[in-house]
Amino acid sequence: MNTLKSHVALTLLLALSLTACASTGAAGLPPDVGEVMHGYLNGYLAADDRPDSLAILPPPPKPGSAAQARDEEVARTTFALRGGERWDRAMQDAVLRFPDAAERFEEAIGFAVTEKDTPWIYHVLRRTLADAGLSTESAKKHYRRPRPFMVNGQPMGVPDADEESYRKDGSYPSGHTAAGFVWALVLAELVPERADQIIRRGLEFGRSRTVLNVHWQSDVEAGYIMGSATFARLASNEEFRHDMEMAKREVRSIRK
Repeated sequence: MNTLKSHVALTLLLALSLTACASTGAAGLPPDVGEVMHGYLNGYLAADDRPDSLAILPPPPKPGSAAQARDEEVARTTFALRGGERWDRAMQDAVLRFPDAAERFEEAIGFAVTEKDTPWIYHVLRRTLADAGLSTESAKKHYRRPRPFMVNGQPMGVPDADEESYRKDGSYPSGHTAAGFVWALVLAELVPERADQIIRRGLEFGRSRTVLNVHWQSDVEAGYIMGSATFARLASNEEFRHDMEMAKREVRSIRK
């Protein structure tokens, strides 16, 4: 009789365990949330919940304006960096696909982020990429600002890039910068004792876009704003807050 009771109890425990795993993924791993496009996970925010870059941002600098002259001067200062260490870092920052993108902040946070060892941190970074990137689309499509290489005649430096697709995609604001900065804000919350290094890395991630001659300085500054606006919206998203708590558990485990 006792053996039968033990067997029933074990069966119930296993059933409860499987139910719990189904809500988050196998063995407590992040769930399958689908892809917005091949290789890129759906974000946390629905289209109506994302910050609207067209409503938030001022128009980009006009041709011939002092602000445009400043953008052009910043672009000129980056030409000397080509082929050097900063150029190499900028080309690495251009790659948003995972697992490569997970390596961008390793030095700043002090540990590696991998799908195997830190699956929740990895998951949060992949999903917030879509949220931040898509937040820039309305202004991009409205202004269709020409990119620096289209104006100054200097080559662009994005590895394996389709130049024609860059020509068709508006420069203002920078979606790469928005993604990098929302990652910086996410990681700064997870590892607050290294927040200064992380935020500085997020700023440098944006500057990489000017180094590669694919964004103006004002595009990058607008990207910082959209990354910040995206993080503010995420802060009230229950699914995001849950995943951040799971990510914080991983950070505590690493510290131990």
